[in-house]
Amino acid sequence: MKTIDYIPTSKIERASKLVQTGAKVGVNYLKYYGEKVVNPTLNRDKLNEDNAEDIYDGLKSLKGSALKVAQMLSMDKSFLPQAYVEKFSLSQFSVPPLSAPLVLKTFKSNLGKTPYEIFDEFNPNSVNAASIGQVHLAVKNNKKLAVKIQYPGVANSISSDLALVKPIAIRMFNLQGKDSDKYFKEVEDKLIEETNYLLELKQSQEVVAACSKIDHLVFPNYYPEYSSERIITMDWMTGKHLSEFTKDNTNSEIGNQLGQALWDFYMYQIHVLRKVHADPHPGNFLVNEKNQLVALDFGCMKTIPNDFYIPYFELVKKEIIDNKVLFSDKLFELEILRTDDSSEEVTYFTSMFYDLLTLFTQPFQSETFDFSDELFFEKIAQLGERFANDTNLRKMNGNRGSKHFIYMNRTFFGLYNLLFDLKAEIKVHNYQKYN
Repeated sequence: MKTIDYIPTSKIERASKLVQTGAKVGVNYLKYYGEKVVNPTLNRDKLNEDNAEDIYDGLKSLKGSALKVAQMLSMDKSFLPQAYVEKFSLSQFSVPPLSAPLVLKTFKSNLGKTPYEIFDEFNPNSVNAASIGQVHLAVKNNKKLAVKIQYPGVANSISSDLALVKPIAIRMFNLQGKDSDKYFKEVEDKLIEETNYLLELKQSQEVVAACSKIDHLVFPNYYPEYSSERIITMDWMTGKHLSEFTKDNTNSEIGNQLGQALWDFYMYQIHVLRKVHADPHPGNFLVNEKNQLVALDFGCMKTIPNDFYIPYFELVKKEIIDNKVLFSDKLFELEILRTDDSSEEVTYFTSMFYDLLTLFTQPFQSETFDFSDELFFEKIAQLGERFANDTNLRKMNGNRGSKHFIYMNRTFFGLYNLLFDLKAEIKVHNYQKYN
């Protein structure tokens, strides 16, 4: 794969790149509408493929928060055209890496030494490049290590990147007024946290200490002495990326075993630790030769405050969903319904979230749940399509829900999709045995 010698870091450079990308997308639409005049039956598949290609190509050279947005979107398989999912999924663990000279320069500026002065062996060529950093193989005292190096300028460009994306997002999600600022601030704060590798080191060690007792789940050890704010060093873990494993796996017993480990890991974090690894995409998990799940990368950890946790999980209970008064109370408590809503908006969003929650909470309504159930995911896709095509929704204030929904919903979307890929049947309350 071709390497990168330079990443645009100034606001003007990054804005120019996004404008160029937007222009390419505009040309794709003109081409599509021109061809549709000749062929009225033409579908949008080719348009989606061209747009996904151009958007991804533009974002991958920027890296950082711009590419992270693509990564987050790729997890939302039920609401995006397949062309976007496939192309944006590459941002999880397959993007052009930094060149060797830029790697050495980054190392020297962060740890004051070259990697060759610290490790017995160091491969300057990346083995894995993603949105915020890339991984290199090193050896120290006959032990293989994974050294993750952050891309230059990523931390400093987050605020300006989001400022460029904000007007587009406001139009896409029909956000109105200053109330929308809380959502952008939540994303910005989390992305800034992800660029602090000393924080990630601390969070990683805490997760390992708390969750190592979960069956069929393993973690790398972390090495503070070889880490800094922009470099983090851990054990080299071998295995297949989860997405590669699920393509070939035909053993339902192993799928169930891995799925249960994944489910228990997330439920234990959420309900016991009240903090969760809010980045459940396939690039953050391996399956090793013992068919154990290897969990990596704890830069994105979401703390779940009590005043959100309680009403959020009360809405999992069917007796509350089906009780009009209690259901309405919880929607107001979670800021889904607002005191300044019109009666039309209250009726609309109450009905909308009743349908959403009745479907999304199905895995919690019994002792076991089979995530290989294609009908469940088809219904989610149909619901997404219904809301995407609903013209009434576009007329209403899109400022809905607590800011904590952003990463909690992202967590559950990602978790459900991984469990579907594993075709896993899980025991819902199994995590409680670790408490």
